[in-house]
Amino acid sequence: MKRFGLLGRIILAIILGVLIGSFVNEGIIRLFATFNGLFGGFLSFIIPFIIIGFITPGIGTMGLGAGKTLGLSTILAYASTIIAGLIAYFVARGAYPNILGNQTLESVTDPSKGLSESYFVIEMAPPMEVMTALLLAFVLGIGIAAIKGDKLLHVMIDFRDIIILVIEKFIIPLLPFHIFGLFANMTHAGQVATILSVFAKVFVMIIILHILYLILQYSVAGSMSKQNPFRMIKQMLPAYFTALGSQSSAATIPVTLKQSKTLNIRESIADFTVPLFATIHLSGSTITLVSCSLAVMYLHGDATSFGSYFQFILMLGITMVAAPGVPGGAVMAAAGLLESMLGFDQTLLSLMIALYLAQDSFGTACNVTGDGALASITNSLSKFGKHQK
Repeated sequence: MKRFGLLGRIILAIILGVLIGSFVNEGIIRLFATFNGLFGGFLSFIIPFIIIGFITPGIGTMGLGAGKTLGLSTILAYASTIIAGLIAYFVARGAYPNILGNQTLESVTDPSKGLSESYFVIEMAPPMEVMTALLLAFVLGIGIAAIKGDKLLHVMIDFRDIIILVIEKFIIPLLPFHIFGLFANMTHAGQVATILSVFAKVFVMIIILHILYLILQYSVAGSMSKQNPFRMIKQMLPAYFTALGSQSSAATIPVTLKQSKTLNIRESIADFTVPLFATIHLSGSTITLVSCSLAVMYLHGDATSFGSYFQFILMLGITMVAAPGVPGGAVMAAAGLLESMLGFDQTLLSLMIALYLAQDSFGTACNVTGDGALASITNSLSKFGKHQK
């Protein structure tokens, strides 16, 4: 039940929110809105700490790796993540006008036009701006790697563990209640039919993109290693279904590692790259984040240029480095970028989180299954480098 828990609770929260929001009075809805305001305020407060806690030890740890193999693996993981984001962007921009039609939700961020207001507001000002946190995280992470600062790295790893604890023990358990309140409020305001219709269509599109991207990854890996890509995918299915159940790349590492070694990958390469890719290769999560964020912006009637969105995708590939092996880690790491680069407010961010978490396990499964392809490509390229010498 624990493995099924988060997805089950989110689905239950949406269903109960729709049902209860359809008949309760304004006073009760305002209670839900008050909780949502408090939770959303805390989420905005914690985002800079999440950025520093994830990125700093992630970059610092990578800097202590094994030379050329580390560099090659990191470039492959980042390139795969960016390509996945770009594919998702162009597919979504082309598909949404057709599959979402004229659905809009332009009043969703204005309580006077539909959503009920909270009874009171408590200001929880973030300690710093999102971009300040990003810059600080990069400076600290690169600095730790450059000076091999083991003591500071251990401090930042402990800090990351505290942030993970906050996410696991506070944010994730309360998210279903937050989503429940949001959907109850939207149902009361008459907005929920549009949202649920979008959920279903976007969900299907994302799963199709995951599958097609895995086929692309293994086609490249298979052509380089002279193997059948579909046989390679079949070999990695145990890792896919393990991730589907656990929603954690980290928890799936033993299975991913075992299955990767059936793809004719040298054991030393597999042992090094698979745990690394589990933390830095997030192609499936990127497909989901880009697709969901574009859907939310489409609903809200916003249009973002490719240049702006390309910058978002580039930053996304870095920001999610070492996102924790907990459900929702990627969207938590990306929350700051959604606010600072795409202009998401608390309500849009809540919709984004709900959309993302509804299929988080599929994104994680795509991530870890793709790790096998990248490990195979790394193996092929490292062999090629040796032959060149």
